[in-house]
Order: sequence, then C-alpha cells, then structure tokens
Amino acid sequence: MTPIKPTIQPKLERPKSGFNAYAERLNGRVAMIGFIAIVLIEYVTGKGILSWIGLG
Repeated sequence: MTPIKPTIQPKLERPKSGFNAYAERLNGRVAMIGFIAIVLIEYVTGKGILSWIGLG
C-alpha cells in the first residue's frame, strides 16, 4: 500500500525579519558558542571574564 500524498503543495514564504524559527535557532546557537568560549577563556587564563577584559 502506497502512502497518500497531497496533490497541491502550499507555497509558503519565509519571513524576512522579526521573530521566526530560523532567527531564534541561529541566536540560540550563537549564544551556546559564546558561553563555551567564555568558559574556555576562564579555564585557560585562570581569571574571570571581567578581569580578562580589564573591568574587574
């Protein structure tokens, strides 16, 4: 038995700006990379991030 497939596919355009799934996914990934980078900087230098950039 073959699966039933729709005969008409909707043409949906992706939003170009604002809150959308792609933008939120990208922001989350960049935040995770930034967090890991901060943890690695603190581990390698032995100082907190504020001390490393000269604010603490």
